[in-house]
Amino acid sequence: MSLESIDRVAVLGAGNMGHGITEVTAMAGYDVTMRDIEPEYVENGYEQLAWSLEKLEEKALLEESAEDVLERIETTTDLEEAVADADLVIEAAPENLELKHDIFSDLETYCDSETLLATNTSSLPITEIAEAVETPERVLGLHFFNPPVKMDLVEVIYGEETSDAVAEAGYEWVESIGKTPIYVRKDVRGFVVNTIVGPFGGEPAWMVSEGEATIQEADATMVHERGYPMGTFELGDLTGIDVGYSVRKEAGDPVPPIVAEKVDAGELGRKTGTGYYEYEDGDGPDYDPDDAGDFDWLRVEARMINRAAFLVGEGVATPEEVDTGVKLGLGFPEGICRRGDKLGLETVLEKLERLHEATDAERFEPHPYLEELVAAGKTGEEAGEGFYEYDGDDDDGLGTYHNLNVDLEDGVLCVELDRPSRLNALSPDLLAEIDDLFSSVDVDGIRCATIEGTGDRAFSAGADVNSFVGADPTDLMSVTPAFETVTDFPRPVLAKIDGYCLGGGLELALACDLRIATERSSFGCPEIDLGLIPGGGGTQRLTRILGETRAKELVFRGNHIDAERAAEWGLLNRAVAREAFDDVVAEFVDDLRTGPPIALEVAKKVMNEGQDASIDAALAMESQGFGLLASTDDVVEGTMAFAEDREPEFEGT
Repeated sequence: MSLESIDRVAVLGAGNMGHGITEVTAMAGYDVTMRDIEPEYVENGYEQLAWSLEKLEEKALLEESAEDVLERIETTTDLEEAVADADLVIEAAPENLELKHDIFSDLETYCDSETLLATNTSSLPITEIAEAVETPERVLGLHFFNPPVKMDLVEVIYGEETSDAVAEAGYEWVESIGKTPIYVRKDVRGFVVNTIVGPFGGEPAWMVSEGEATIQEADATMVHERGYPMGTFELGDLTGIDVGYSVRKEAGDPVPPIVAEKVDAGELGRKTGTGYYEYEDGDGPDYDPDDAGDFDWLRVEARMINRAAFLVGEGVATPEEVDTGVKLGLGFPEGICRRGDKLGLETVLEKLERLHEATDAERFEPHPYLEELVAAGKTGEEAGEGFYEYDGDDDDGLGTYHNLNVDLEDGVLCVELDRPSRLNALSPDLLAEIDDLFSSVDVDGIRCATIEGTGDRAFSAGADVNSFVGADPTDLMSVTPAFETVTDFPRPVLAKIDGYCLGGGLELALACDLRIATERSSFGCPEIDLGLIPGGGGTQRLTRILGETRAKELVFRGNHIDAERAAEWGLLNRAVAREAFDDVVAEFVDDLRTGPPIALEVAKKVMNEGQDASIDAALAMESQGFGLLASTDDVVEGTMAFAEDREPEFEGT
């Protein structure tokens, strides 16, 4: 089985997950049939996905028209009709094992023997679902996250009998629809993401139940000091307190008293108007940075890191897969394995051992893999190895980074900001990695560099505000070097902008030499709305590029401008349609890559430094640069190529 064998997909279920999976499948070019048991369910699901497609089209987030996508979608209430010609079936029915058994039993009757059978279950074991068929080797989990259109992650889960060929075909198919898959190689309860989020929700609930903290203290600390996108109790109210309660009950885990009390009282969160916070008669989550207090965040993170050790140690997932899962599936500011390495795994182990000794609670028992790492001296970043290795560079000499994807091909240094779950927001760690890369990389084999954002929503939506909350003012002053390092890089740097380019993201783009953007991109300096001003040289570069009037409009008003206006103002070199974006970028990059390296370096230096000098001094710099270049081999090659009517081949000498 392989991706090439998948042409038609059937999705069983038209609820939130079912119609969402149908939508992303059709958007990727597949023919898909959505089926549910009642006509009104199908009709409602179709209406919702049609509405979603229209909104995406309005925002220029579709490669084609919504109407064209909808033409690839069929609907039915007839199961046999839905799956008869399907190469992949994705079941998205309610979380009821008996119901799923009935569906899969019918699938074996109606489907071809080579059809991949997938379940979108979030809580039931794949192995138990596969018991309903005689060919369990072709059953796998494809766990999408809600809403599928926005969430990039899909867990590709093995049951005990799932074949490698089936899992690989599922993985490749997920990539083909533009999502990010991670393997879950063993059928453990909670898979990867829910295994990690369990302690995030559970441990603060125990601490509040035991009178060791308040709800506001817990949420304020986890958000404003530790950088999580949402507090534990705020998240519980959003997803439904009864959901977490049911998961713990099904797993046979003890339920924190405060959780049980809320469920017994019918106070289940936003959907009932009351939960840990008041929504009908109150302001909802009402914590702020001052509420953080002395909440023991290490107790929570130690448990999450311990669960990560379980996943890695038991061969369920790699550290990279765990960290991708929590960043994309939960919006964590960084991977939990990465955070463990930064804290020091010996610190984590010591915390767990103290808690286990004091309480004898099973949830604090350190996993053997964590103990093995510490015993071997693999305690994290400072030791050079923990979940990850930190000693030395990669084989390509580009270094090892966790927030950047870096590649060097044909003289082009390609850099991706890799925090898609946070719209590539600039955290202190990300800025430090940018600074390290552009200040330490060997430029001899580099002709130019490009910077872009991962995902399909943003170049960078700005600074990761939560990462800077509570920071010392002197620490905040250290963000500027990353931008200066890009500006001073001796090779031309081009910003490839698709989506949001705001705040710190705009400042990074301004530090580049050239900027090309898709027409759907937007630009702005929203810092003023936070009581701040642009940093990273933003106020100065904007003034130099746009002039005082337009720069002040952007900074003072905090408004966004579209790519067309940005190009008109001179902020961009080009604003182009998405379908032409790659071709235009390639034309620019090819000119830079094949250009004379020394001349480009001198031109960049003279032009940058000349802005801050008098006209006489700037002209003197230009003259000196011209004289320096006159004696290079590149000038000889350029002159000869011109005379011979051929393309020059510059060597940088």
